[in-house]
Amino acid sequence: MRLREPMPSLDGATEWLNKEVNREELVGAKPTLIHFWSISCHMCKEAMPEINQFRDQYKDQLNVIAVHMPRSEEDLDIAKIKEVAAEHDISQPIYVDNEHKLTNAFENQYVPAYYVFDKTGALRHFQAGGSGMKMLTKRVDRVLDEASQ
Repeated sequence: MRLREPMPSLDGATEWLNKEVNREELVGAKPTLIHFWSISCHMCKEAMPEINQFRDQYKDQLNVIAVHMPRSEEDLDIAKIKEVAAEHDISQPIYVDNEHKLTNAFENQYVPAYYVFDKTGALRHFQAGGSGMKMLTKRVDRVLDEASQ
């Protein structure tokens, strides 16, 4: 995805965990952070406490959506995804993308990967990899500041 492109539809999940959401619920209300992760990704698990902190700290100002992107056959096990999500306190909605429908819509190749959308649904920031949480925080804060004006 390129900056300023609209958020893709959130159709086609293999399953939703915690709560199902759709694009229409997210766009217009408040900015959204969509993060791709995988149960086989060590960096994803290391970054999860910080993502959960975003979720908790900005719960009234920011939507946080997790997308589980499988990287191997073992990553397709729904029971294992639920288990790892519970271990890492992922209580936000989780789009299970076993058929890579959302992964393809985002043209995403990485886990972890972070997409920050403003409240109009336009992509404002993309970041891949486990480091750089300071940059992600800066971008989220900027989008939140703009949303409150």
